[in-house]
Amino acid sequence: MSGRDTVMASIRRGLGVSGREAPRRQAVESRIAGHPSGLRPARGQLPPKERLELFVTMVERSAATVARVGALDDVPAAVAEFLRRHNLPMRAQRGADASLAAMPWAAETTLAIDAGPPDPASLAAVSRAMAGITETGTLVLASGPDNPTSLNFLPDNHVVVVTAADVAGDFDAVWARLREKYGESLPRAVNLVTGPSRTADIEQTLVIGAHGPRRLHVVVVGEAE
Repeated sequence: MSGRDTVMASIRRGLGVSGREAPRRQAVESRIAGHPSGLRPARGQLPPKERLELFVTMVERSAATVARVGALDDVPAAVAEFLRRHNLPMRAQRGADASLAAMPWAAETTLAIDAGPPDPASLAAVSRAMAGITETGTLVLASGPDNPTSLNFLPDNHVVVVTAADVAGDFDAVWARLREKYGESLPRAVNLVTGPSRTADIEQTLVIGAHGPRRLHVVVVGEAE
C-alpha cells in the first residue's frame, strides 16, 4: 500500500465505512458533476463599472500598481512606461499568447520583447491573465505555452495584462469560466496572484520578492460594459 492508501484506510476505519457504499459514491459523483457554487461574498457582486473600480482598488491595496489603457494596442506603451519609471532595461519576455504576439511592440522602438523559453536572467516579463477577481484584487493565470508559469515567478518585475471584460466578481465565477474553456482537462497549473511576492515567516519581518517578483504591474484594458 502507498502512504495515501494507508491514510485513507485509517480514515475509513474511523468512519466505519469501506468506501464502496453506493449512496456515498453517488453523493460524491453528483457533487463533482454538478459543481455547486460556494458562498459568494457580496463585495464583488456589483454592476460592471463599480466591479472594475473595486478590482483596481484591491490590486493597489495589495502593493501592486495599475495602468488603465483603452485598447490592447496601447499595452506596449504601458509596458515601456513601467520599465522607464523604474529605470529597468527596456527588455521583457512573454509567452506565446496570441493576443500579446499581435500587439504593436515594434512601435516602441526602445523596447525589446523576447518570446520563447523563459530566461532566468530576465528582469521583466509580460503575461496575459485569463481573469481578475474583484473581491481580492487577484489575477488568474492559466499555465501553458501561451503563458509559461515560470514567467510568473522568475523575473523581478511582472507585468500582467487583463481586459476589463475578464474581471469577475468572485472565485466561483472564475472556476466556472475555467471549466467552460477547458472542460474537465484543466491546465496543469492555475496561479492566483495577489500583489508582489512577499513573506513575513522569519521573525515577522516583511520581505518583498522572497519567492517571486518584487513588483507587480497590472495593465487593465478597456472599460466594463
